[in-house]
Amino acid sequence: MELRIAFPTNDRLNVEEHFGHCAEFKILNTKGGKIVSEEFLTPPVHEPGVLPRFLGEHKITTIITGGMGAMAINLFKSQNIDVILGATGSITENLNTFLDGQLESTGSACNHDHGDHDCH
Repeated sequence: MELRIAFPTNDRLNVEEHFGHCAEFKILNTKGGKIVSEEFLTPPVHEPGVLPRFLGEHKITTIITGGMGAMAINLFKSQNIDVILGATGSITENLNTFLDGQLESTGSACNHDHGDHDCH
């Protein structure tokens, strides 16, 4: 099975806990549970609905992040992108745990006023 997994990041090593605040997305292409390639995508300006559409256009199958709002989750799902919440720390560790089938979505959807993005 081929997957295109997106991790929001600001340093290319660690998961940015809120996908809308990232400088880049690290995209890992996997086949049969093995990494076949990686790339970085610079996202467009963060506005409601833009990032799900952007990642959908880049054929992303899964986004792994810390948190996001319920509306964003629904928009990603409408693009056929699986959402895994609650990720923190090393992208490599999160990826390996995911490929081993052990990474579960443990975060909850953000529930905040517009402009407040402390989602944990």
